[in-house]
Amino acid sequence: MFSSLRRILAVFLKELIQMRRDRMTIGMILAIPIMQLVMFGYAINGDPRNLPTVLRVHEHSVFSRSLITALENTRYFRIVASTTSEARASTMLANGEAAFVLTVPAGFSRAILRGERPSVLLEADASDPAASANAVSALQQLPASVFQQDLKDAGITLPPSAPPFDIVVQRRYNPEGVTALNIVPGLIGVILTMTMTLVTSMAVVKEFERGTMENLLAMPAKPHEVMFGKILPYVLLGYAQVVIIFAAARFLFDVPMAGSYSGLLLIVGIFIAANLSVGFTLSTLATNQAQAMQMTMFFFLPSILLSGFMFPFRGMPNWAQWIGEVLPITHFLRLVRAIMLKGTPIAEMADELWALLAFTAVMWVVAMLRYRRTLD
Repeated sequence: MFSSLRRILAVFLKELIQMRRDRMTIGMILAIPIMQLVMFGYAINGDPRNLPTVLRVHEHSVFSRSLITALENTRYFRIVASTTSEARASTMLANGEAAFVLTVPAGFSRAILRGERPSVLLEADASDPAASANAVSALQQLPASVFQQDLKDAGITLPPSAPPFDIVVQRRYNPEGVTALNIVPGLIGVILTMTMTLVTSMAVVKEFERGTMENLLAMPAKPHEVMFGKILPYVLLGYAQVVIIFAAARFLFDVPMAGSYSGLLLIVGIFIAANLSVGFTLSTLATNQAQAMQMTMFFFLPSILLSGFMFPFRGMPNWAQWIGEVLPITHFLRLVRAIMLKGTPIAEMADELWALLAFTAVMWVVAMLRYRRTLD
C-alpha cells in the first residue's frame, strides 16, 4: 500500500517538474479562463446603445425638434449626420457608417395639427438583427408620449388610444430578421481563422520537430521562398473551404449574394494571408505542436468574441472595441456581410480594406523576422 503511494507520489513530482519546465503551457492554461471571464463578464453586451443614426428631416419645427430630442433620450440612437439626400443616407447605411436612417417628411407638423397621423420612416440595418431590435422597440414606444406637451401648448387634445403619428420601420438587407443571413457569412471568417492559423502553426512546428526544416533550408532557395512555398498550399485549402461554405450558404440557407464575386474573392485572399501570417508567427514561438494549438486558441477566442460575430460589436465597451479593431476578422466580417447582404462596392469600404491590409503587412514582417531569428 505505502509502496504504491510512494510510486504515485514519485510520478506526481515528476509531472510537476515537467510542468514547471513548460512555463508557456502553464501560462496558457491559466490565462485562457481569465480571458474568458473578462470577455464574458465585461465585454459582452447584447443591448447596444448609442447606435449611429442619420437624420433626414425635411422640416424644422417644434414637433421635429421634440422628436429628435426624444430619440436621443432613449440612449439607443446617436446622431452622426443630418442630410436631405436619400443617396448619401443609403450609402452610409450600406457601408456601416450608420445603423439607422430616420426620415421626417415635409408637412409633418401641419399633418399632426390636423390630426392626420403622418408617418415617420425608420430604415434599419437589419443585417445584424440582434444589434437593432431593442433600438427599434424603444423608438416604437415614442409616438404615444413624445408630443403630449407640444399638443397641449397648441390646445389640441387627442384620444389616449390615438398617437399623433406613426413609425414605419423598414428593415434593410434582412427584412425577416433571419439569423442565418447574419451568421453564415460570418462563419467564413470564423472557419478560416481557426483552420488557417492552426494548420499553419502546427505544420511549421512539425517540420522543426521532425528535423526536416533543415532539409528544406538546404535546398537552393532563400528562407522567405521556403516560407511562402510552405504556406501556398494552405491558401488553396482556404479557398476550397470558402467554396464549400458559400455553396452551403446559397443552397441550404438561401443566403443572397448581392455584391461582387471578384470583390469577395479578393478580401478572402487577403484574410487568408492575414491568418497564415499569424499562424507562421505562432509557429516561431512554439516549441511543439501542443503549444502551437494552445497559442492558436489564445488568438481564436477573442477573434470570435470581440469581432461582432457572436455579439453586437457596438454593444461592447470601448476597450473591447479597441482590441476588436486590431483583429483581422472584425474587418473581414464587415466586408463580407456588406458584399453578400448589401451589395456594397469595395470602394465604399476602403477603411475596412486598408485595416485588413495593414494587419496582414505588419504580421508578415513580424513572421519573417521571427522566422529568420528562429533559423539563426
